[in-house]
Amino acid sequence: MFKKILVPTDGSALSHKAIAGAVELATALGAGLVGYCGAEAYALSFAEYTLVDPEQFRAQALAGAQRHANAVARAAAAAGVPCETAAAPCDTVWSGIIEAATAHGCDLILMASHGRRGLSAALLGSETQKVLTHSTIPVLVYR
Repeated sequence: MFKKILVPTDGSALSHKAIAGAVELATALGAGLVGYCGAEAYALSFAEYTLVDPEQFRAQALAGAQRHANAVARAAAAAGVPCETAAAPCDTVWSGIIEAATAHGCDLILMASHGRRGLSAALLGSETQKVLTHSTIPVLVYR
């Protein structure tokens, strides 16, 4: 069935639950995992009203994204599931997830949903909803 599962993470508690679910599913299917975290490009610090050095910001964001992706690798290793990681700059989280799944030959995306409803969902949107809308790869939403 599924042989390679992309597991996007943002380091949140919900993402860690999805990681555990992905490891369990991969174990049952004999599949491998790809842990992914995208580093969005925000070069302005509005709190301080100063411009942050863009190169330094990108490097720090990418390092943080790699730390989050490594959490998937650690969980997979503990269960004996093959795993690779990917951290990359992205314009938007949802597009980065789809690009990573395509680039790594994944046949499933398993991701958490933050479950926003009402006004917060309308204002903030949902990365999960955007992935569901735009992906041609099947998406399993873990709640």
